[in-house]
Amino acid sequence: MTSASAASAASSGSAASSSSPSSPSSPSTERSVPVSRRRRTARLTTLSTLSPLLRLLVLTQLAFNIGFFAVLPFLSEHLGQSVGMAGWLVGFVLGLRTFSQQGLFVVGGALADRYGIRPVVLAGCFLRIAGFGWLGFAERTWAVVGAVLLIGFAAALFSPAVESEVARQAVVWEEAGSGDRTRVLALFTVAGQAGAFVGPLLGALLLAVDFRAACLAGAGVFVLVLAGHARLLPQRIPGRVQVRVKGGARLVLRNQRFLALCCAYGAYLLAYNQLYLALPAEVERAAGSQAPLAWLFALSSLLVVTAQLPVTRWAGERLAPRRSMVAGLVLIAVGFAVVGLARPAGWTGTGGLAPAAGFVVLLTLGQMLVAPVARAWVPDLAEEGRLGLYTGALSSVSGIVVLAGSSATGLLLDAGLPVAVPWLVLAAVPLVAVGVLPRRPQPVPPDSSTPAAPSPPVPPSSSSSS
Repeated sequence: MTSASAASAASSGSAASSSSPSSPSSPSTERSVPVSRRRRTARLTTLSTLSPLLRLLVLTQLAFNIGFFAVLPFLSEHLGQSVGMAGWLVGFVLGLRTFSQQGLFVVGGALADRYGIRPVVLAGCFLRIAGFGWLGFAERTWAVVGAVLLIGFAAALFSPAVESEVARQAVVWEEAGSGDRTRVLALFTVAGQAGAFVGPLLGALLLAVDFRAACLAGAGVFVLVLAGHARLLPQRIPGRVQVRVKGGARLVLRNQRFLALCCAYGAYLLAYNQLYLALPAEVERAAGSQAPLAWLFALSSLLVVTAQLPVTRWAGERLAPRRSMVAGLVLIAVGFAVVGLARPAGWTGTGGLAPAAGFVVLLTLGQMLVAPVARAWVPDLAEEGRLGLYTGALSSVSGIVVLAGSSATGLLLDAGLPVAVPWLVLAAVPLVAVGVLPRRPQPVPPDSSTPAAPSPPVPPSSSSSS
């Protein structure tokens, strides 16, 4: 949302890893913003002192994740059992959802730059309502695919619009003398993680009725968000300049080091996507139901909130960017191996869930090391004036990797192989990604043919909503 994701206030991630310029965040990297225990009081104070617009956007992130995570963690089981899809098709549908979201982030960001955030956010909320409503009643494959495409594209519209404006307003807030911008970005991250915590618990309760109830509840959350934004989001935000964003696909395709980073990052996202594909099947096998799945998602969210700052600080002091990503990918591989090596024992019940919990912990720790560094690495690889293009391309290329890899994973899980084999094969994916990573994060020279994008003027004080 990810999944999963992530994107995540890349400016904060960059501060932890390099002196590169910041870029708008995305769902897959939102969790990279550090949140420390010593700032708990500051966060409470910050919420009350934010401008009305920032307060609306922070609460928007909370609502987005509640509605989204009330449905997505339980989608694979619904498609496999209730709809009767084959394993490879379930994997394809989940990968399609990720691709329609992450792969089109660059489109949503460009539309927000061109038309402003209000129409893009409202359109995204409307599509998400339609997608969740459609999914709740979809019983045929074509209907499920259509609903999933709407759900993914909706996020590709509203997420980059909201996240880029939060990052811009955080700078305005800081330059007005209100405090460090990272406090705003940290609050935004906490709101997202709180939504990721509450959403699966709400979904688990609604599954006692049926999957349709969870979908309609998710749609209801976005109805409230749509109504609130139609009333409170200003028509024009002071200081935001609407610009045309021209493509630069040729530059991206020539940049082999950047494409290598995209492939490695895509392997990480494919591994993260197993929270929605391989993990539900393992939880169902061990516990006899998917009820514990909500608690495992909650565990992941709580780990990010409480451990992201110590992990980022530790890695920044000891590891170069490439080594940080290598360490994260190795941790993810170990997480898959833990489940694979435990599967032949056939443990069930509470003890049988221990390997799944270990997988979630190791995957989340790996995410903390990989996601912020990958986003902070992009400015070193992008031509001057093309940072937005490259940030969107990172999600787009990675989305293609996830789409192809999820279909293969579904086939793997459905192939009747020995129980350990699928998980051990999945463990090899992040290890292969280690070999793909660029050797050093060397910045590319400026491209004289590419003019730098004009910077929007920043008003002297925070803007307010009308």
